[in-house]
Amino acid sequence: MTTQPDKQLDRSVVNLVFVILAVAAGSIMYHVIVMKRLEQTSLLFIGIPTILALIVACTPKPKSAMGGVLRATTLGLLISGAFLGEGFVCILMASPLFYLVAIIIGAARGSRNPTVLPALVLFGFIPMSFEGTHPKLSFNREEMVQATAIVNTSAAQVEQALSRSPRTDLPLPYYLRAGFPHPVEAHGSGLQPGDLRVIHFAGGEGKPGDLTMKIADSAPGHLHLVTVSDKSKIAHWLDWEAADICWQQVDATHTRVTWSLSFRRLLDPAWYFRPWERNAVRLAAGYLIEANAVPAER
Repeated sequence: MTTQPDKQLDRSVVNLVFVILAVAAGSIMYHVIVMKRLEQTSLLFIGIPTILALIVACTPKPKSAMGGVLRATTLGLLISGAFLGEGFVCILMASPLFYLVAIIIGAARGSRNPTVLPALVLFGFIPMSFEGTHPKLSFNREEMVQATAIVNTSAAQVEQALSRSPRTDLPLPYYLRAGFPHPVEAHGSGLQPGDLRVIHFAGGEGKPGDLTMKIADSAPGHLHLVTVSDKSKIAHWLDWEAADICWQQVDATHTRVTWSLSFRRLLDPAWYFRPWERNAVRLAAGYLIEANAVPAER
């Protein structure tokens, strides 16, 4: 006669098998996505958690569909650094999206209608998972953000500061220190068209690399720079396009500086990653004003 402890043991073994299958399926799907160069699309950030959560949620007679799904999602995230090859920043950025998908599917599986409702949820997530896999399935990627500040210096001193090599010694905003590559040194000076600025990024995720920009247009109170190349890990998330710097003297000791950054968003889905990237770039623009629009000796 089968005892209750034996039934509980059998259930635990079955649940563990389904968790392993879910993580294995997620790993296989990830490597296929990378081979097809779709790792920046919703197929990764929505498709994988959907598959993982559905497999676990369909565990035979689970004690708790929600608990099983969240357990598998947590396990997948914890081992993804080594198992899937993702870095800390990617895990950090993607985890809320993974948990959101897991909670929705777990709640659907645990509802009074555990068959129809999960199917409807699945049909909703399938089209969302293909965002970014084709230009016709993508939303507008072009972005422009800016930061404005009043600095305690004259317009002439702002221009002088901008003509020098960019500074990298000031501490970055906390958000930009959360595992992202950061500027460690920079080279280049001058305000004439063709003058270069080369910023070397290191630390955080990915290999060190340089962002190179050149001045395309220069006028009193205005600079326009365009990107020449970007070999840093940041190019995996967004494509820098241009920077516009405008400054206007307010009075003898104060100048209004506006730093605008144009970029192309590379991560999908847009509704999730667009706010993340715009916030990061806005903080970067503010940092650039603080670090480069004021003479270092001040």
